[in-house]
Amino acid sequence: MEPLDLFAMRESYNRQQIMLCFNGPISRSLIEEIGNALRNYLSADHVHPSAAMDVFAVYIEMTQNIRHYAKTRNWTDQEAGATVVVARNDAGNYVVSAGNLIENADGEALVATVSELAQLDKSQLKARYKEQLRKPREEQASSGAGLGLIDIARKSSEPMQASLQHLANGRSFISLSAVI
Repeated sequence: MEPLDLFAMRESYNRQQIMLCFNGPISRSLIEEIGNALRNYLSADHVHPSAAMDVFAVYIEMTQNIRHYAKTRNWTDQEAGATVVVARNDAGNYVVSAGNLIENADGEALVATVSELAQLDKSQLKARYKEQLRKPREEQASSGAGLGLIDIARKSSEPMQASLQHLANGRSFISLSAVI
């Protein structure tokens, strides 16, 4: 293993205004613990309560989606790993980003959905959310990229962004970011 340059990492995180970063297998209890740390940070930073709730809700939605996806695939902890970052941009907004392994077809569908949602304005997103709420849910259907993704888009102050990096074995690494 090459030695870690923690100082260089710290400097990079400071330059990019990263306040929270996690990389590895993600469990329900870990989601909760990181969520508590995020809440405490936002409180200490005197973030307006509604903005803090939006940042927290987006973090929870993204991480639970990653966990659910890996669980439905019966992936190992290594395959189920996630990279989660909460940072600030130059305008002072919070940027919640998450990435994980995904099957190519699922990743391409998710990127297409995010691109489609990015074209909608706030009233169109609200209508899409209500439409999705009214749709009957099939018992055997997987829930992926539905109501929660629309909710993230509604909470975002800028269009969400998604990218896909193709890897071996029919998998990709999906990255999703939302600005709150």
